[in-house]
Amino acid sequence: MTWDQELDASGLLCPLPVLKARKRLKGMAQGQVLRLVATDPAAVVDVPHYCNESGNLLLGSGQEGEAQIYLIERR
Repeated sequence: MTWDQELDASGLLCPLPVLKARKRLKGMAQGQVLRLVATDPAAVVDVPHYCNESGNLLLGSGQEGEAQIYLIERR
């Protein structure tokens, strides 16, 4: 899967990964994909909840070492 922008929120705690992702997504065009990298354990709940509430689409998630990876499509 390809993405248009990447946001490394490693080391940031709740709610900063979601707040930074929201700000970045607002500056992206509809249909573009953001790759979010987060190490906050709460992100596994926060990111899907944010996507559901905001109308953005969570395309997928996974693990890379200690980090969780999220692919979010701007809607």
